[in-house]
Parts: sequence; C-alpha cells; structure tokens
Amino acid sequence: MSATFLHQEPGSLALCSDREGVMRPDQIGDYRVPSDPRVHPDGVTVAFVVSQIDLAEDRYVRRIWLWDGNEAHPLTAGPGDARPRWSPDGARLLFLRERDGETQTAILPFGGGEAELVSSLALGVAEAEWSPDGSQIAVVAKEWIPELAELDDDERERRPKRYTRVPYRGDNRGWTGDRRSHIWLIDPDGNDEPRCLTPGDDDEAQVAWHPDGNEIAFISRRHETRELDPGSQIYTLDPSTAAVTERTPVGTWQVPAYDRAGRLHAIGDPDPWAWPGVPVLRRIDEALTDLSSHLDRSVITFSPPIAPAGPQWLDDGTALTVLEDEGRLRVIRLGEDGSATDVVGSDRLVTGVSPRSDGTAFAFTASAPTDPGELWWWEDGAERRLTALNDDFRAGTPLAEPRRFTVEHDEATVEGWIYLPPGDGSVPVLFNIHGGPATQYGYGFFDEFQVYAGAGYGVVATNPRGSSGYGHDHVTAVVGRWDEELPPDLADLLGAVDAAGAVEPRLDTDDVGIMGGSYGGLMTLRVIAADQRYKSAVAERGLYTWTSFSGTSDIGMWFGRAYLGFDLYDDPERVWWSGPLAYVPTVETPTLVIHSESDWRTPIEQGEQLFAALKRVGVETEFVRFPGGEGHELSRSGTPRHRQERFEIILDWHGRHLAASANAPEA
Repeated sequence: MSATFLHQEPGSLALCSDREGVMRPDQIGDYRVPSDPRVHPDGVTVAFVVSQIDLAEDRYVRRIWLWDGNEAHPLTAGPGDARPRWSPDGARLLFLRERDGETQTAILPFGGGEAELVSSLALGVAEAEWSPDGSQIAVVAKEWIPELAELDDDERERRPKRYTRVPYRGDNRGWTGDRRSHIWLIDPDGNDEPRCLTPGDDDEAQVAWHPDGNEIAFISRRHETRELDPGSQIYTLDPSTAAVTERTPVGTWQVPAYDRAGRLHAIGDPDPWAWPGVPVLRRIDEALTDLSSHLDRSVITFSPPIAPAGPQWLDDGTALTVLEDEGRLRVIRLGEDGSATDVVGSDRLVTGVSPRSDGTAFAFTASAPTDPGELWWWEDGAERRLTALNDDFRAGTPLAEPRRFTVEHDEATVEGWIYLPPGDGSVPVLFNIHGGPATQYGYGFFDEFQVYAGAGYGVVATNPRGSSGYGHDHVTAVVGRWDEELPPDLADLLGAVDAAGAVEPRLDTDDVGIMGGSYGGLMTLRVIAADQRYKSAVAERGLYTWTSFSGTSDIGMWFGRAYLGFDLYDDPERVWWSGPLAYVPTVETPTLVIHSESDWRTPIEQGEQLFAALKRVGVETEFVRFPGGEGHELSRSGTPRHRQERFEIILDWHGRHLAASANAPEA
C-alpha cells in the first residue's frame, strides 16, 4: 500500500487517536454485539453469542454468554464459539467451536464442566441441530469430492483444478468446486461414527427436525438448470433410511421449519425468478399456503442477519417473526391464518427472537442507531433490558442520533437519515449508498456512519427505490431500468443531498463527497456521471460492467437477468448501457477505487476495469487492493486491522478533497 494513504493535507479532516466525544476508526473493538438468543427449556435462562473485535490480535472474539435469571456472564472462553443450541431436556448446550481455522461441534454440560468436541469431520461443521429426543445431532459439514479425498493438502493444492459446473467458488467460502456440503448424523455421546445421510454430488444446508424425529427438512439445488438459473428446493429425508423426498417446486426457498404440530413451512416463492421481491412465509403440504404476502413486508433479511432465522413457532400454532419494515426490524405474531399482531416495535433493529414454547415470554437482541446491541426480555407486554454490554462504550463515546428526512418527487417518496457531528457549524456532506440493492439503511447501529460523523462530516443516507423494507413495488422498481438515462433509483439519489440540506441547515451542500459499496459502488458511478457537484467519491467493491461480471461472479449467471430483465446475450447494447462503466466519460469527480483480491461476488477485475477507465478519461483516481483473502464482506467481517485501515484510507481520500468542518473535533 502506498504511503500516500497516511498523508494528511493541511486543513483535511485529520484522523487523530486522541479525540474525545466521537467515534474513531480504532474504536471498532470497543463495543460488543449480542446475537442468536436461545431460551432454555426452563423458560428463564438464555444462552446467546457476544462478539467483539480484538484489534491487537487482529481477530474476532466470539463467546457464548448466559443470562441465568439474575445476571449475564460469559459461559465459554472463546475465541470462536457460536450457534448455541439447548438439548431438549436442557441438560447440555451444543455449539460450534472454531480453533485454528477449523470448526467442530462441542457440547457443554449445563450443570458445569468442560466443553468437549463431539465431531472431527475433515472440513469442519457449518450447522448443528439436536434431534427432538436429544439422541442425535444433525450437522451440515463439507467433504472433499472422491477423487481428492485421499490426497494430502499439498497435493490437492498442487494439482490443476478441474471443474465441470459453475459456480466453482463463493464469496467468503473460497473454492467450492472440489468439496460438497452434506448432512451427517452425530452421536452426542461419541459412541458411534458419524453417518452421512446425503452422499453424492449435491450440496445441502439449513437442516430442521420434524417434532417426532422421523424427518429432516433441508434445502438443496438439484434442478437441471442450476448452473445457469437461480432457485432451490425444500427436501425432506428419513434419518433411518436416508430416503429423500422433494417437497417444493424450484423456487427462492430458505429457512425450512416445522411448527409444533409437525407442519412444514419455509420462506420463499415457487418462482425461481421471484427475486428481487418480498419473501413470503408459506405452509408446505398438498398445496403451498401463503401466510404473509398480504403484509407486503419481508419476514427475513440478509443484512443484518437474523438469528434464529425465520418464524419461531409456539404451542398454539402461531409464530413470532421479525418483519423488515421501513428501516426497522420489528416483531409480529403471525397466526395460522396469516393474521398479524404487533409485538415489539420502535425505531430499532431486532436481530433475534427466542420464545418460551407457550409464547408468554421471549428473549430478543436489538440494536439502535446509538446502541450496538443488548439482550432484552419481553413478558406480559413489557420489555426489560437484561444486559449492559455497551454501557461503558456509549458513556465514553457520544454517538450521533440520526434525523429522518424524505426525498419527494413526482414518482416516489423516499426515506433518508442525517447523522451530524457535535457542534452547530456548517459541515461537509458524505452521501452514502447502500449495497444490495435489496437491503435497507435504517434504525440500527452502523459503525461507518458514526465514524464519518466523528470525523466531522454530515452523513446522508437513503433507501432509494430498489431497497427492501418498503414493499414489492419499491424493491422491484429498478428491474429492467438501469439502461435508462434516469432510472428510478438514480432519480431518487440525485435528489437526496438537496432534500437533506433543506431540513438540516448545517449541511454544506456545496461541499459534498459520495461513496458506496457493491450496488452502492455501481450507483456512486451513475450519480457522479450525471451530476458533477461531487468533489470526492469512493467506489468500493462495485459492479461496473455486466459482461465480465456474468462469467466471474459467484452469482453472475443469474443475477444480471434478475435485475436487467433479460439475458446477457439477448441485447448486448442494453447490457453495456446498464453498467456504470459506460458512463465514465462524463465523470469528473476524483474517485478512489477500493476492492478486495478475494472478492468473488464482484470480482476485483471490476475494480481494475473502473480504475483503468478513470485513468483513460483523465479523472484523478487511486486504486486500493486489500489482500490476504479479503472478500466482498471486508467492511463488515474482514480482518479487524483491514477494517480499521479501510476507514483511515476513506477518510484520508475525502479529507484531501473536502473542506474541514469548522466544528470537527480538534486533533
């Protein structure tokens, strides 16, 4: 990396480690994030995961914590413990333990003692679920394809890789063509050898047990056109015979689960091309019974992930589920007939719910713009906070509370938020565009907005058309429109800064930078190509040209058709004009290009092409490549030091081109 990224021009927004009262890049290890709550069969005790960054060791530390009815405390030492699952009798806690890059299944006696590993599968374990009687554990684990199974690691690495289908690599997963994910049965007492239930050339995931233990549901992609088209199916298998039954047509399925009566459900649609859209909860029997489309809101999200995912079934046949809704993640109770009742709301993100079986109480994790997250308890309509994981962080680092605004024009009303640094003077603007596009900004803690506000910027963020959380018409509005001169999302984004400035006079709308990652990188280029007001831009891990993306991305064979509305070879001219690389000749804004070398979602060749194109037209540009196996998720789950360095690089670039705020905290 060039030393230029540590350079500070006079008057730039300096990045100083001794600032008080704002969040700095080196504070990403100062807060803790709770997730995946699991209520014990006693209806009181709660196991949950607490994650924290250790910058000194350049790692994430994940431990299982326990709320024992009186206080919360760490139950495991970590540093790589996750996915807690109580045994049906409550006597043992199952979880996944990662050590030296290998993840295996561990069991901890609830009454005390040491955790013991109960699996030793060669490529580790990704999921583990107790059988209803506690006698077996179903796990999802990878194994080498047969021709590589007997080779040592050096020989496997040396040999040329030979593939017969795509995709053969996945973001954050690496090479996938030489291994398969299968369902295994493991004896929790270690008396029997693991038994593979789904051998063969397919991959399986997301296991769920029938309440009587005679059936396991899972997801797999086995249709003939799976290389070229999206789609998956729900299957069930008999754990005693390993006989597999197809339960749904090819569609957009995920999170199979049984209710207490043994009825199978899943989230999705029987149309594999229903994405982008609003995922629907359906009961799977002789027909597919729609339970949630009338809500016009999704019962699952991709970012942030919800754990436990999907509906949490209660004894009476109803379910608690998290609903994505206009920047919020709230909890509703969904009846057998699809009726919905609000349970937990407010301006926050609920990231996990685990109920008592009778529904009289439940634990949940939630974050808010000024709160990285805590564990909560709901009972009799009242909420109680159980943890104080981030009290010290919030007390020592005042965080920006966002102000809501809307972008209104003839075609749509779009929601947005403004984050301001301390003070009352004018501040330069950093306009942020989220990825997806079918995700949402909203009312959760987002370290990026707090760090940028802490550096003296007014942060502006919106949910343009194409975002999720606002219903089917909003999320699908961009399909087939990106080759237009002014597609719907571009119209929304072009109006955002002035709309924000109209409600917040501190924003200097003549001194504006812009940035975004993935889809946000795509639209950053479209915006600066259409409007030369921007003085600085950062395009990160973006999709810049569809032609090469189609053959290099792990989702490239279908994602383009899903959003463009036609196949790559149907109309090459429309394909070209649907990508931002076509608009580079009108770009004038100095643009920093950031990409990761192991990004298989938008491979680094996308960034390479953009950097070269900007050079060709004479735009000031630099190219930052993150090495070391970093992928598409660098900003969210990359190595801690790289995440900190990314912040410093971004702030340095904007600081070179935007004026320092008169109210930025002094270094």
